Amino acid sequence: AVVSTQSGHYGRGSDPVVTIKEGDLVKIELGVHIDGYAGVGAHSVIVGSTAESPATGEMADAVMAAHYCAEAALRLIKAGNTNEQITEVIQKITAAYNCSPLEGMLSYEIKRYQTEGATDKQIVLNPNEAQKKEIKSMEFAVHEVYAMDVFVTPGSGKMKESNVSTTVHKRSDETYLLKMKASRAFFSDVCQRFTLMPFTLRAFEDEKKAKMGLKECVTHELVHPYPVQQDTDGKPVAQFKYTVLVVPNGNIRINGGLFDSSLFKSEHKIEDKDVLALLAQSANRKAGGKKKKKKAKSAAEEAKVEAAAEN
Repeated sequence: AVVSTQSGHYGRGSDPVVTIKEGDLVKIELGVHIDGYAGVGAHSVIVGSTAESPATGEMADAVMAAHYCAEAALRLIKAGNTNEQITEVIQKITAAYNCSPLEGMLSYEIKRYQTEGATDKQIVLNPNEAQKKEIKSMEFAVHEVYAMDVFVTPGSGKMKESNVSTTVHKRSDETYLLKMKASRAFFSDVCQRFTLMPFTLRAFEDEKKAKMGLKECVTHELVHPYPVQQDTDGKPVAQFKYTVLVVPNGNIRINGGLFDSSLFKSEHKIEDKDVLALLAQSANRKAGGKKKKKKAKSAAEEAKVEAAAEN
């Protein structure tokens, strides 16, 4: 769980316990895999908000903007659409809520034992100057899988590294003959238990011993650190994340999606007609051509409604 201004990669280790209090914006992120095929997700909540007493102000603005950005992206991650379409609509939605997407944050195509970026299939929320030159326009294709990760802040969107200790790391595919016995033992454990998936130092029985072995591994790039980032203005950061499969008749979101808008009250709203039309589309994939005939009349009626929503 990550509190308020931090944007991710936080996994509590030996640092002091963080006490969550009412009014905090808390982000909870989880990833699991089966035989290297990963599903990742994240959700934001404001502690203490209820339908009778919803969260307000810039924190609510950020959550609502992040939610609608995630929903708009879902409707665009379909074969034939491009990453540039998602970047454009995210800019429109965040501007409507007087917010900014975090600069430089990427969403990736994921593959077996790859949770990010070994391909050119990337979606950037708010490109920095380098990314404007490096990130290529690309089309989504059938049978691809994406981890769509949205971060929104009422601040400038600029990030800096937090002073919180880095505890999340991921093994690389580099090779090096480690000198220290502690380093070799640590790296062997990482290879056996985590393969190429991210891990936290909390997963080791002796965290101090793990840190001893970690240093040489990081120095020689056998393991990459994931520093905790935060908004440079000290503003709250909202996050929503899900895993989505591109299929011939649309896409399938395999996690995430639960959201209660009654818990948040924003003074802002989306007025762009194109964005509103996109959000009004059904997020469900279109029905296949070989479905069995529906027997119940109510089911047929439901199908008509869904088809109308798709159009």
